[in-house]
Amino acid sequence: MGKLFGTDGIRGIANTKLTGEFAYLIGKYGAHILSNNSTNNRKIIVGMDTRISSSMLEHSICAGISSYGIDVIKVSYVPTPAIGYLIRKYNLIGGVMISASHNPYEYNGIKFFDHNGVKLSDELENKIEDLYFKGLEGEILENIGIGKIESSKEMIEDYEKFLLSFLEGDLKGFKIAIDCANGASYLISQDVFNKTGGEILIINNSPNGTNINNNCGSTHMEEICKFVVENNCDFGFAYDGDADRCLAVDNEGNIVNGDTIMGILSIYFKKKGMLKGNKIVATVMSNIGLYKSLEEHNIGISKVSVGDKYVFEEMDKNKFILGGEQSGHIILLDNKTGDGILTSLFLSKVIRDENKSLKELSSQIKEFPQILINVVCNGNKEIYKTDEEVVSLIKKYEDKLSENGRILVRESGTEDLIRIMIEGQDYNEIKSMGEDISNLIKSKL
Repeated sequence: MGKLFGTDGIRGIANTKLTGEFAYLIGKYGAHILSNNSTNNRKIIVGMDTRISSSMLEHSICAGISSYGIDVIKVSYVPTPAIGYLIRKYNLIGGVMISASHNPYEYNGIKFFDHNGVKLSDELENKIEDLYFKGLEGEILENIGIGKIESSKEMIEDYEKFLLSFLEGDLKGFKIAIDCANGASYLISQDVFNKTGGEILIINNSPNGTNINNNCGSTHMEEICKFVVENNCDFGFAYDGDADRCLAVDNEGNIVNGDTIMGILSIYFKKKGMLKGNKIVATVMSNIGLYKSLEEHNIGISKVSVGDKYVFEEMDKNKFILGGEQSGHIILLDNKTGDGILTSLFLSKVIRDENKSLKELSSQIKEFPQILINVVCNGNKEIYKTDEEVVSLIKKYEDKLSENGRILVRESGTEDLIRIMIEGQDYNEIKSMGEDISNLIKSKL
């Protein structure tokens, strides 16, 4: 991980770390790297979410790209996965998504995609960083021309058609709630679901620049859970700010997380003879209950680091068709990144095809009690690995849990936090363990 890029692009406070000047330079250097990495059409697609800072950064990045002689196609408010799909469909050299995903509105981010519609490798991210820091030292990257900046509605329509092609039928007879998180999906998700034939109720689809992810969407499920029950919906879905995540809600208001969604889909795929290698890909954050549940169906799990780009790399290497994260990043079939709308359509398809409620399907997947604790670390992210007393306490509790639980302590790739995750059969026990570890880290800091 470099100085600018984290586990999911560049992220920070808008107009502090992510200024217009910074975005201009990153756009220019990114255009240079993407153009040298591909012989595709010399165009880069740029999308954004609904944050108040996104249009500022969009203008700056587009100016930077065009100043290097590369054409830009703006598609404005689209989910992150739309960028990957449209790069492949139109044979472009790459793309950029301006979004800080699930973070509050004051944050923003810049995610690059290569000519395959895949988030950039660490190697290419490092090359962009090198150019940026050389520029700060006075080394000039010469322009090769002036690119045009255009907008396209046709591309958005193509993405909507792509999503609906997976449904293979309609959703007549279902009453479905959708929470758009006042984010990038607020237009497209409504258009897509209104074409399914189901009765669709949409909430949090009125972005004002500062209400993205604000007590709504996949990071704040309380409203959608209550809404589904009060409106007698069959099920509901919630996306995050850039709609690459999706969580679901059953008719009783119970949350169905990414692990359970993957479990349901993997069992369905195996039944259809589609699950290559009888394996899916999950991250180290997936619940131990998912492993034990899928063992009963002779389905294995290939485990990778946190980050949907690492999930994709493992899927791509082994030609697996399903992978994802507990948070709701689900990658399906030959898609290249998590797609919240596609996930919700596919889960709806399974509910329809299996003629079972979401609650019935979810009962196939057990879930061990889990606690998550974030510790603000003020830059000292490695204390859990370097301090002997902290290391010893973690090891002690790992031995105590043995095969009936696990502890994962890691640094956040997007925020100044140490994340502590503990799973086990006894909630009170793991809660006490988590508090002991977090309190020790805090005292050391």
